Amino acid sequence: MTKDHTEGLTRREFVAGLGVGALAMLASGCVPRPPLVSSNPSGFPTSEQLAKSELRVYNGQKLDSITASRENSIEGPQYVDKKSWRLTVDGLVDAVKTYTFDELIAAFPADKQVHRLDCVEGWSETQLWEGVRVADVIKASGVKSAAKMVILHGHDGYTTEFPVGYFDESHLLVYKLNGVDLSAQRGYPLRLGAWSKWGYKWIRWVERIELSADTTYLGYWESRGYSATGERSQPSL
Repeated sequence: MTKDHTEGLTRREFVAGLGVGALAMLASGCVPRPPLVSSNPSGFPTSEQLAKSELRVYNGQKLDSITASRENSIEGPQYVDKKSWRLTVDGLVDAVKTYTFDELIAAFPADKQVHRLDCVEGWSETQLWEGVRVADVIKASGVKSAAKMVILHGHDGYTTEFPVGYFDESHLLVYKLNGVDLSAQRGYPLRLGAWSKWGYKWIRWVERIELSADTTYLGYWESRGYSATGERSQPSL
């Protein structure tokens, strides 16, 4: 996980210590961003290229283009090799499991749902999200009674956390948007669909699901003052 000088501070202490200008940036979601990765390795289509084949209507509902989102990741787009990528489920589980991408989609039934992602920066997008159910993947490893939290880890070091009971039968580990594969910018090969949560909970480039007893754990933005629940119906700070 990314470390900085805020380590060891509570969220209240961190936010209280911010200058007025910095606090305003956080409140608006206009957080500093690294420069975009300038080079795109061959074999990684962009969102614009994939958009030529995307669905724009599903079951009569209009969909926003996959080009609608803004790039706001902490390290820039991650160009993950799907052949070497693995998803690991570990921590307080009965059986640690590691999946290749092909093993993951073969082991669990696919589902697709239309949902709206709302970013704290003020933009939103409604799209068709397709993937496997998080609950199915977790259950396959067995959850020990001591496990209270699910911590998701991204390839770029980003993390976010949820209570074990959050993931019902609807939440997905997404690999397609609007009927086409994710682009690197959107989290290829796997990202989380966290319905009802603010966008910072929809972690991209997921490569590890950890079951933990640590109820005090806070993810990347949560440890910097953002709401730990991330409920879209509530302020993010």
